[in-house]
Amino acid sequence: MKKIFAAFLLLTFVLIFSQNKKPMFWQDIQNFKKLNQEAAPPKNAILLIGSSSFTKWQDVSEYFPGKTIINRGFGGSRLTDLNYFSEDLLNPYQPKQIIIYCGENDFADDANLKTDVVVDRYKTFYKKIRSKFPNIQVDYISIKYSPSREHLWKQMKEANNKIAKFMEKEKNADFIDITSIMNDNNGNVRKDLFVEDMLHMTPEGYQLWTKVMKPYMK
Repeated sequence: MKKIFAAFLLLTFVLIFSQNKKPMFWQDIQNFKKLNQEAAPPKNAILLIGSSSFTKWQDVSEYFPGKTIINRGFGGSRLTDLNYFSEDLLNPYQPKQIIIYCGENDFADDANLKTDVVVDRYKTFYKKIRSKFPNIQVDYISIKYSPSREHLWKQMKEANNKIAKFMEKEKNADFIDITSIMNDNNGNVRKDLFVEDMLHMTPEGYQLWTKVMKPYMK
């Protein structure tokens, strides 16, 4: 009887633990929901979705005066996370444009990850966007070459090239390449555009992104 009771307690503990365990970035999504409850998201805005390069761009609206921008970047996110939380990232909004920056962390999580896997993850998310918003403008910002992730640049370049070709064939879609503007005159990545971790950008980095992005902004 004692063994049966012990087994019952163990099963109960496992069930409770599994129910309480939340998926990665669950809290970030709850924070977005809270923001939406506090103030209804504006219609016909430009919706930013992606990882920490957007998350840390807290003053993005100041870079694009006159534009209504909703920033829904959450740091560390991968394209797998965008797909997992796609309903929460898309359903509450009625944007006129969606701009995506994501994919860098996919490679960082697995250095052996094949390029086509990341590209397919992006295509999956893109199709989810199109199922809800068939005609709005959708743009993808190229994966930046962070100095701290130089060992991944080859895969990132391949992914950028393949996503660029995919976007060229799509209607109301563009690939926004921020690569060259972040290089010096010799074609090397400017390390001074990054903060100490050599991963996240300085305000000057965002200013350069702004120059490239402005022509694409609705």
